[in-house]
Amino acid sequence: MSQDVKHVVLSSPVHLFSFGFGAGLSPVAPGTVGTLFGVAVYLALVSLSPVLYVLCVVGLFMAGCWACGQTSAILKVPDHPGIVIDEVVGYLVTMLFVPLAWYWVLAGFFLFRVFDIWKPWPVSLADRKVSGGFGIMLDDLLAALYALLCLHAMVWAVQLA
Repeated sequence: MSQDVKHVVLSSPVHLFSFGFGAGLSPVAPGTVGTLFGVAVYLALVSLSPVLYVLCVVGLFMAGCWACGQTSAILKVPDHPGIVIDEVVGYLVTMLFVPLAWYWVLAGFFLFRVFDIWKPWPVSLADRKVSGGFGIMLDDLLAALYALLCLHAMVWAVQLA
């Protein structure tokens, strides 16, 4: 990552937010590092009531749409790999209403990364066709919904066993 990008990111709280408070500055796998930061955010929020958790996620999604739009415009890159607040929010969505246990945290991480990288339809469609900050956030939201469904199916299967 160039020094110019680092300077832009570190010079503004908006860009720092878009880059997951620095997680997106990782020279290797910034999306994965951003998702790891998402795990830390999840662990900080999981003790909230379900209503407050959802409100936080919705607020972060909306703030992410705006911030990602600002950051991508300044960097002149439609979806810079270092913009990882979408991964953070995606992970938080993946973990909605999932029981707190280390194995569900790990399973959610793995499932979200798989769907975020694979981008099955309509994730791939949103990734290609929807631009701006909303587009940056939307494809990860859709990937998170796939991961959420799979994770809840796993939780349900374990509870039946």
